[in-house]
Amino acid sequence: MKIEIPHNVDKIIEKIQNSGFEAYAVGGCIRDSIMGLVPHDWDICTSALPEETLDILGKTNIITNGLKHGTVTVKFDKELYEITTFRIDGVYSDNRRPESVTFVRSLREDLARRDFTINALAYNYNKGLCDFFGGEEDIKNKIIRCVGNPVKRFREDGLRILRALRFSSRLGFKIEEKTSAAIHENAFLLKNISSERTVSELLGIIDGEYAEWVLTEYVDVLCVFIPEIEKMVGFEQHNPHHIYDIWTHTVKVISHSPHGKISRLAALFHDIAKPECYSLDETGTGHFHGHPEKGAVKAHDIMKRLKLDNKTIDKVCMLIRYHDVRPKINPRNVRILISKVGVENFHELMQLKEADAMGQNPALLNGKLEDIKKLTEIFEEQTADGQEFNLKTLAIKGNDLIAMGITEGKTIGKILKYLLEGVIDGKLKNEYGELKSEAELYIAEEKN
Repeated sequence: MKIEIPHNVDKIIEKIQNSGFEAYAVGGCIRDSIMGLVPHDWDICTSALPEETLDILGKTNIITNGLKHGTVTVKFDKELYEITTFRIDGVYSDNRRPESVTFVRSLREDLARRDFTINALAYNYNKGLCDFFGGEEDIKNKIIRCVGNPVKRFREDGLRILRALRFSSRLGFKIEEKTSAAIHENAFLLKNISSERTVSELLGIIDGEYAEWVLTEYVDVLCVFIPEIEKMVGFEQHNPHHIYDIWTHTVKVISHSPHGKISRLAALFHDIAKPECYSLDETGTGHFHGHPEKGAVKAHDIMKRLKLDNKTIDKVCMLIRYHDVRPKINPRNVRILISKVGVENFHELMQLKEADAMGQNPALLNGKLEDIKKLTEIFEEQTADGQEFNLKTLAIKGNDLIAMGITEGKTIGKILKYLLEGVIDGKLKNEYGELKSEAELYIAEEKN
């Protein structure tokens, strides 16, 4: 098999080889190339020791932060390339990183320490593909398999558990039986992994094309660091709108959501509070009153714990809070909804509502999709002139009211809210003159 190596990578490999050492492109870039994908990064491994690599490449355009772990980073034509010496890892006392590394001259020994066979691949033009553990065959058969003993691999680095799920979700590969069993058995190791690393892998898992299968088969893994999910699993809804339990519904909503961090997180957490909001009426029908509001609070706490950024948290919680709104379809109600969620978030809210409907009772789907379509059409009509229906875009401001002699902050806020409601209700045009006149009438009436 021939793999096209980028010119810069080939030049670096050639330079190292001409100095009497081995060098290969290694890991994910070879996996992706075999699959016909475009690699994002090209890593290089070599038999040269770090000091020898520095001597070969020179001291300019070199970053040496990873030197003690055997990695030299070279800047070549404005691109960065990592070159790492063949190594074997020492003891992993924290289930995350080896306490030490030992440099070796053997490519096979280096590849033997890697996580999965599909990543334990190396290539250069002289030797071709170096595959000691069946990685090419596993790519062909769409299998994720640990190199060597899977329990050992995961106990070395617990994050590999989530990496396996991310690869499965992204590539659509099934996880080999022994590797899968080791994932379930060792999921507790994720308690030792930092929130930042955990959430990075989680985002990759839920954003994958095959997320539904992974989230269904490995929900116990997610429950280790998001225990709130556990109550959702198998929780029957006893409602004509739903034919799935809460977790099955959730993963279907995720799979129908647009790709992207915000959309997929909102789908993941949109029904997180349903179990605690459940009630059964006298007809045996289940209800979940208040679950969007409580869900937004609960999702906020979870995402804070996972150390997601505030901007992401705020937007996801807003989508959760309003995901179940079902207004009567008319311009006024759409204007009210716009005032609450913002023009910039309206389409994402509709996308979440559509994905939510796709994960419910298919017998009721067409009606729900038609409602979403009508809401969107009215939204487009109402915002065609750039109107946003909020205080920021109101044609009259607090300073204007101060100029009219109103100085008390509470009164200013009360008048602005009254004027905004008039615009939303369609009783007032969002024009300065009309709003000023209405404000004067309001003030006069208040005085009387």
